Amino acid sequence: MKTFTLPGTDLTVPNVVLGLMRIQEKTDEEVRDLVKTARDAGISFFDHADVYGSALHGCEKRFAEAMQLTSSEREQIVLQTKAGIVREGPYFDFSYEHIIESVDGSLAALGTDYIDILLLHRPDALVEPDEVARAFDDLSASGKVRSFGVSNHTPGQIELLRKSVSQPIVANQLQLSITHAPLVAQGVAANMLAQDQSISRDSGTLDYCRLNDITVQAWSPFQAGFFTGVFLGSPEYPELNAVIDRLAAKYDVPAIAIATAWITRHPAQMQVVLGTTSPERVAGAALGSDVPLTRAEWYELFRTAGHIVP
Repeated sequence: MKTFTLPGTDLTVPNVVLGLMRIQEKTDEEVRDLVKTARDAGISFFDHADVYGSALHGCEKRFAEAMQLTSSEREQIVLQTKAGIVREGPYFDFSYEHIIESVDGSLAALGTDYIDILLLHRPDALVEPDEVARAFDDLSASGKVRSFGVSNHTPGQIELLRKSVSQPIVANQLQLSITHAPLVAQGVAANMLAQDQSISRDSGTLDYCRLNDITVQAWSPFQAGFFTGVFLGSPEYPELNAVIDRLAAKYDVPAIAIATAWITRHPAQMQVVLGTTSPERVAGAALGSDVPLTRAEWYELFRTAGHIVP
């Protein structure tokens, strides 16, 4: 498992992360087996959110109940959670009061004294950056949160926050897979008239994050679109899956590892956020961390996914 120092922090992190949004109905044994498989594969970074689960803080609590981490075990992992989505609506709330209340709820649910990274969960159109800054300052000063980031934010939205927030924005969690890749694909086909791929939908978010040492965390790395089903093995992507299968045989890894490797091969040094609750798929996906795809192979996957390479 490849690791790196997360810019803006002193954390050494893996480039594959285990997301835990689907563990609410899992037994203690199933949660422990999932986490053990991840740890055995080199994954020490776990992603949560206050809204994950059938009740507020449900998956955070389920994780804590199942794991019963000692203080030394807690220190060996990175816990990331998110705040800002209000379930009743839904709507977004980046007010000082909501952020503080959410973090306190996450700390109690997770059974920990601190959160390593707190992300603002999607943009709030009514955000007041000074309120966010006050919340971040208080959470940092109290030791409740050590680092801060965002999810699904554009460069302009991040710049607006940075005008007031004194802490570095260390991560931006964004949807990315071989088939759902506007972050990457637009730049490849820039300035091509009448080509949908050339339309900028995110104002150059990936390049902005690279320029500002903000780590992109790729969520839904195996989804064909926005929760429309996985592309792996899908009859809708025969050419892509043929290439994936050929490369999987070449590198002696499961197909899911190639899907991971397509993201980790990118020089932006992104993290892949796994959402599966299958230990087998976690172990297989983690193998992609070390697969050294060539440029030709990376672009072949990109082309057969339907993207234009002029």
